[in-house]
Amino acid sequence: MVNVDIILKIASVGLLTAVVCQILKKADKDEIATLAALAGLIVALIMVINMVTQLFDLVKTSFGLFNVVRDTNLLDRIWKLLK
Repeated sequence: MVNVDIILKIASVGLLTAVVCQILKKADKDEIATLAALAGLIVALIMVINMVTQLFDLVKTSFGLFNVVRDTNLLDRIWKLLK
């Protein structure tokens, strides 16, 4: 089952941002409303970036990537074979 927790968090950030923007626009504070919308977008993007980094870490650990590159003995052996 898909974890919908993060989707609800992003939706709540969007809803809260929309409400704050509407209140600020009604109070003739359009510049601050734009900054509030930008802040909400940044918060949502940070949440998404965190999810993407977790996905990459999961893929990396699942397939054992980058362990071969970090093995300096293996790199030395490859270098000797190429000489």
